Amino acid sequence: MSDIMNGMAMLIAAFHKYSGKEGDKLTLSKGELKDLLQNELGDIFGKSTDKAKVDKIFKDLDANADGTVDFQEYVALVACLTVLCNDFFTEK
Repeated sequence: MSDIMNGMAMLIAAFHKYSGKEGDKLTLSKGELKDLLQNELGDIFGKSTDKAKVDKIFKDLDANADGTVDFQEYVALVACLTVLCNDFFTEK
């Protein structure tokens, strides 16, 4: 597989590693999202246990306000973080 296809497979695998532990296997609950952020993106978000921060991130991601984060909402987060990282490393 190409590098991009490997990256896509890794994004999918990371989502499904956490989804469904507390309900629907196609969405992330607030607790599942917290675990994903801490374990997979801890270098960016830190190991914060601040409930208010997790609540804000969850609310911002839950674009359709259904109380869960679906795959599309999760990918939007990863895409935004990727853009921010790219901007940070390409600044002169």
